[in-house]
Amino acid sequence: MIQLSGQSTVTYMQFRELLNSIDSKPGKSTLSDPGDWLQGRAMFGGLQTILCLHAMRSLLPDTPLRSLQTTFVQPAKSLQVTAHANIVRAGKSVTHVESRLLDDDNNVIALVVGVFGAARESQINLKPVQTGLGNGSQRIEFPTAGGVPSFTRHFKPVWLQGTLPFTGDTETHHIVQISMPGETDCNEYHVIALADFIPPIAICHLTNPAPGSSMTWMLEFLNEDYQGLALENWRVDAELMAAGEGYTHQSVMLWGPGGEPIALSRQNMVVFG
Repeated sequence: MIQLSGQSTVTYMQFRELLNSIDSKPGKSTLSDPGDWLQGRAMFGGLQTILCLHAMRSLLPDTPLRSLQTTFVQPAKSLQVTAHANIVRAGKSVTHVESRLLDDDNNVIALVVGVFGAARESQINLKPVQTGLGNGSQRIEFPTAGGVPSFTRHFKPVWLQGTLPFTGDTETHHIVQISMPGETDCNEYHVIALADFIPPIAICHLTNPAPGSSMTWMLEFLNEDYQGLALENWRVDAELMAAGEGYTHQSVMLWGPGGEPIALSRQNMVVFG
């Protein structure tokens, strides 16, 4: 158990324990307690998407995941949340599945659409290549105390380019090396968690703490090469594409520990500062 600033005592829960605690039925996945997987008063956004995917997988267990599109609606008003999933359309190769995450009062917390597609023969094969870090490399570790969101304790991030939130730095391209201590054998749920870790780059431009919140998030899986990879020394290349009127637009490229291109994401966020 740990005590978070301004919050009640919550349970430290390793990622694999969190996944094992999900109660699964066909088209339905329930998490009774997110433990310390929180960011402020809301559940970690990556976990919200993971729960919705978990419900989808009870209906479509084997088809490769190609993309997830999430809209974050509001924080849950209860510890327990349930994801309900249904198949929208099953085509010859591609299946669309919809999921809604609800709290105990049936408030919609998040909406997720998953697109699953069987592999097909194609003459087109293009893979991104990871670039080097260049001169002036650095290693800035993320703090583990001082009011940081509790979910961050499950990651070990090091900034190789860019810097930490609320430092007044105006760099728009961040590179973060990231691990999940205690976790082994990567699966698609780990990929989602890793891809959603990095804070909004825009808040690094601020000099005083200010809240922020994700509104929409799109995550595209480039392949299934992540299966079974070690969860050490992954790399996130993030870029703040635009910002204005309180809204920011950020892209991410996620690389495996050997430089494997794993996923692309685009996120629209609101920053109150």
